[in-house]
Amino acid sequence: MSKKEDILAKFRKNVIKKYDMPRLDDIKGITYPDPLVQFISMTENVGGKVVELEKGQDINQLIKELYPDAKEIASNLPEIIIATRNPDTVESPQALNGTDVGVIKGVFGVAENACVWIPQTMKEKAVCFISENLVILLDRTQIVNNMHDAYKRIEFNDYGYGSFISGPSKTADIAQVLVMGAQAARSATVVLV
Repeated sequence: MSKKEDILAKFRKNVIKKYDMPRLDDIKGITYPDPLVQFISMTENVGGKVVELEKGQDINQLIKELYPDAKEIASNLPEIIIATRNPDTVESPQALNGTDVGVIKGVFGVAENACVWIPQTMKEKAVCFISENLVILLDRTQIVNNMHDAYKRIEFNDYGYGSFISGPSKTADIAQVLVMGAQAARSATVVLV
């Protein structure tokens, strides 16, 4: 038996009273009068930005306006014609290094914490994390209230990978100084379509 198993066995031997695990299907989670309004507010609270695509507005023009200095734009979405890199056709994830803007599509958003479910829909998922700025296209009608609702909706495709992304990457681990873009994108913009 390993040292870890020895320690756990001692704990188990000294348990005085056992309790049944709670039934998770009985837990409903928080709900909001307007999940979209809450999602927008939470996105801003976590350092992200929300932009609503107006009817008839060109998504490519909007991205150019949001990131006028961007030279390298990565996306495999057919509607993003300004993309200079395609994560499906690059030779390796390293080829996406130096991407100014990554444009991806979210399946649904979560009002409770501003997370967006991003299943892997491209060969190189690094675009979600290596891009300096991330643009997430999201259908405004696909916002759920909480993570309980979100977990019920998660589906994986052939890649078998997905991630929740909420705002830009940030940490304050070192000297309690907030650093944006420490592990991933420096900025995250959700474009509601």
